[in-house]
Amino acid sequence: MQSTGHRLRDVEQHHPLLGGEEEEFKGVCSASEGRVWFIHDSCGMVCAIMTWFLVFYAEFVVNFVMLLPSKNFWFSLVNGVAFNFLAVMALSSHLRTMLTDPGAVPKGNATKEYMDSLQLKPGEVIYKCPKCCSIKPERAHHCSICKRCIRKMDHHCPWVNNCVGEKNQRFFVLFTMYIALISVHALCLSGIQFYTCVRVQWNECSDFSPPVAVMLIIFLCLEALLFVTFTAVMFGTQIHSICNDETEIERLKNEKPTWERRVRWEGMKAVFGGPPSLVWFNPFAGLQLRRLLMVRARKGGTEFSV
Repeated sequence: MQSTGHRLRDVEQHHPLLGGEEEEFKGVCSASEGRVWFIHDSCGMVCAIMTWFLVFYAEFVVNFVMLLPSKNFWFSLVNGVAFNFLAVMALSSHLRTMLTDPGAVPKGNATKEYMDSLQLKPGEVIYKCPKCCSIKPERAHHCSICKRCIRKMDHHCPWVNNCVGEKNQRFFVLFTMYIALISVHALCLSGIQFYTCVRVQWNECSDFSPPVAVMLIIFLCLEALLFVTFTAVMFGTQIHSICNDETEIERLKNEKPTWERRVRWEGMKAVFGGPPSLVWFNPFAGLQLRRLLMVRARKGGTEFSV
């Protein structure tokens, strides 16, 4: 289709476009402007609830089966503070990943008026997603669950009920890291608990009966082994993806890069924002809680973007 000196193509696969004009429509339809990003997917919501349930189960076993009955005050205090801190950071990272717009392209922006406003050069090719009727930026892919095109989409993760993309990849990396850490911590505490209880009477080791305590700890060990395996692998693949400036979709499709790659530390700084610092590990960084509360007060409730 020839119109105003440019062509518009309906294609599903990733293609380059726009160059510097990409920033022009960034944030035209953002979840931060009075809306909370949330995906209404039944499977994703069940998986997210299961994630929280399993973390709370680990909290219960570690705190009430292992640490509180312990006669070593400092052991209980230090490990209790460390484990609960890591759990809070993990759940906060999960929430930020789930409720952050991953980089959704404005839906239905492929209009003649909007394309005219881009002031494209004659003969320049842009691409439109036929599923959400959006102009596809470079490195954007369509997610059938989110029903949107997502910039730098890595994959859709049901455990966080969201896509992992340009704007929330950092929180997903933190989520996998903190879950892996609390899993390792839980395994270490379980090993210490078994060793301690074998040396003394089980009745003196826990407030629960020996069969119940053993069952709870064994299930915790199985959960921790599963979680640490999954999250450690995901953490490693995400760091590898960031350092090579290549998403999982781009790797699987073997797409040739048409962009200037930011490798190693440049890629890490681009995702985590700025040079290495403690802010990299803080899931609360950039949280606009005051603005969200103002929106709720003004509109009487939170709106959902998807």
